[in-house]
Amino acid sequence: MSEQWVTARIKQKGENRCIPWRSLRDQILAHPDTKKKVDVFALSIYGLVIFPKVLGHIDEAVTDLFDQLERRVTPVPAILAETFRSLSVCRRTGEGRFIGCAQLLLAWFHSHFWKVDKFSYQVFSENYSSLKELAATLRRDDITEEMWMTILQNLQDEDVEWRAFWMVPDEILYRCGDFDWVPLLGIWGTVGYTPLLVLRQYRSRQFIPATQ
Repeated sequence: MSEQWVTARIKQKGENRCIPWRSLRDQILAHPDTKKKVDVFALSIYGLVIFPKVLGHIDEAVTDLFDQLERRVTPVPAILAETFRSLSVCRRTGEGRFIGCAQLLLAWFHSHFWKVDKFSYQVFSENYSSLKELAATLRRDDITEEMWMTILQNLQDEDVEWRAFWMVPDEILYRCGDFDWVPLLGIWGTVGYTPLLVLRQYRSRQFIPATQ
C-alpha cells in the first residue's frame, strides 16, 4: 500500500485516525501479490482483534507498530501495556469498553481460574503452545454474563491458580533504574507495571511493597 493510497482512505473517527476495514478487505481480495495479501490480512488482525480501538477500523497507531515488526520489534510490551491500561481505566471509571485483545484475556482466565474449566497444562516449548491448545478447544456457550459476574464476585484464594503452569521459571524483572516498577510502552500511551505486587504469580514470596 502506497502512502497515497493510505492518505486517500484514512478517516477521522473521534480523536483517532483510522483506515476502514472494508478498504483493507478489498486490498486482500484484489491484490495480485500473495505476500502483500498476507501482510494486509495480518495488519487487519492486529487492528481488529489485538488493538481494536475503533470498531470496524484499523487505528493509524497500529500501522506504525506493524511497520516495526519487520525490524523484529516484539509487540508483547505494547499488548501488555494496552491491556493493563484499558483494564485500569474500566476499573477506575466503573464502566467502559475493554480496548484490548479479548481472546488473550480469555486465555489468561483459563490459565488462572480453575472454576471455569480444567485445562491440561504444560510449559511452553518448541513443540507445545498452550495458546494453540486453547484455540483448538471447543468453546463453551453455557457461561452467561450473569454466571461470569457470580464467579468473579465470589472468587476465593483457593479458586485461583496464582502461577500459570505453562510459565517457565526465570529471573523476574521488577524494577527499572531507581523505580520499583517497569514502564510498558503501548501504542496509545505508557503504563507502569509493578511485578512486586504479583510475586506469587512467579512462585515467589508475596509481600506488600512500599509505595509512595
